[in-house]
Amino acid sequence: MPLIFLNGSAMRGGPLNHLLDGAPFAGEVKTAPRYRFFSVGDRFPGLEPAADGGDSIAGELFDVPLDVLRSRLLPAEPPELELGAIELEDGRSVLSMVLRRPPTSYPELIDITTIGSWQKYRRRS
Repeated sequence: MPLIFLNGSAMRGGPLNHLLDGAPFAGEVKTAPRYRFFSVGDRFPGLEPAADGGDSIAGELFDVPLDVLRSRLLPAEPPELELGAIELEDGRSVLSMVLRRPPTSYPELIDITTIGSWQKYRRRS
């Protein structure tokens, strides 16, 4: 089963965590310091690889069966995101939802890279 990095509503305690269908939690992690992080229309977070100016972003890893990823998690993702592969702080590569390029829509993007966590950002809002 592939590991997937989650940084939004599907994390533990989040309203979309049930979509993981009980997939095992594999730990709290951070990305390598090569990503920018956005609030997309103040609805959900978006991760984007950065050539420069990136930082480490906090999230959680889950060991998600491919059928759960295909039939439950991916269909619930907004069209502004797509499945990609990212690098973690420890050098491992894992799956993650990232901002779609080119974008399918142009919602307001608020750069929250320096905050580094969707939960911290939401508590500040």
